[in-house]
Amino acid sequence: MINYSFFANLQTEMKYKHLFFDLDHTLWDFEANSRLTLSELYDTMNLRERGVNDFDLFHRQYLVHNDKLWDRYRNGYIKVDELRWKRMWLSLLDFKIADEPLARQMGVIFLDLLPTRKLLFPYTKEILDYLAAKNYQLHLITNGFEKTQHSKLINSGLDIYFREVITSEGSNSLKPHKEIFDYAFKKTGALPAESIMIGDTIDVDILGAINAGIDQVHVNHLTKEKVPVKEGLLPTYTVFSLKELETIL
Repeated sequence: MINYSFFANLQTEMKYKHLFFDLDHTLWDFEANSRLTLSELYDTMNLRERGVNDFDLFHRQYLVHNDKLWDRYRNGYIKVDELRWKRMWLSLLDFKIADEPLARQMGVIFLDLLPTRKLLFPYTKEILDYLAAKNYQLHLITNGFEKTQHSKLINSGLDIYFREVITSEGSNSLKPHKEIFDYAFKKTGALPAESIMIGDTIDVDILGAINAGIDQVHVNHLTKEKVPVKEGLLPTYTVFSLKELETIL
C-alpha cells in the first residue's frame, strides 16, 4: 500500500528551507509570562493599597489596553515610549488612579522583569529540536524590541535555535508590512519560494506572510477552528499545537 502522506511530507520538506517563527504567543507564552510579571508588580508596588483591589480584573484590563496600543503602534499612530507606559496608565485609570509617574515607573520595571520569564507553550523546545535535526534554517520575525526579545530568548533557552532574529526595531518595520519580510530575506539569504511563516496572529503574522508572498502556518493555540485571513482565504496550514508541525515539516 502506498503511503501518500509520506510523499506529501517529503515534498514539503524539499520545498521549505527557511522557517520564520513568531515569538510572543507562538512559542513564548506572553499571557502567562505577563500575568506572572504583573502579579509581582502588583505585590511589590502595593497596588492593592493604592486602590487596585482586584488583580484578575487589572490583568484583564491590561491585556485589552496592551492589544489596542500595539495595534496603534503597528499602524504608526503612537511611538514606542507611549506604548510602554500608557498601557499601565490606562489600566490604572480603570481603577480611578490617575498617576502618570506611577504608570511610567511600572512600565520600566515591567520591561525589566518580563524578559526574564521562561514559560513556553507545550512542545516548544521539542519541535525546535525536531526541525533543527532536519536541517531547516530557523529564524524569528517579531514585532518586538531588540533588547527585550533577545533577553526573552536567552532566559528561556531559545536563543540557541535561531540563526537570525529580525525585530521590528532592528528592521524599522512591523508585521504585517512587507518591508520587515524583505529585510528578513536580505539578512538570511532566503528566497520567498523556500520560506514559510509560523505564527499565531492572523492579521499580523499570516497577513504579513501573504503580503510577502510566502506560505504560512497559523498556530491556533486558542480554538479548534480554522480562521480565515479574509473571506474565502485560509492560511496555507493551520495547527492547534506546536507538535502538529511534525505533520507539515
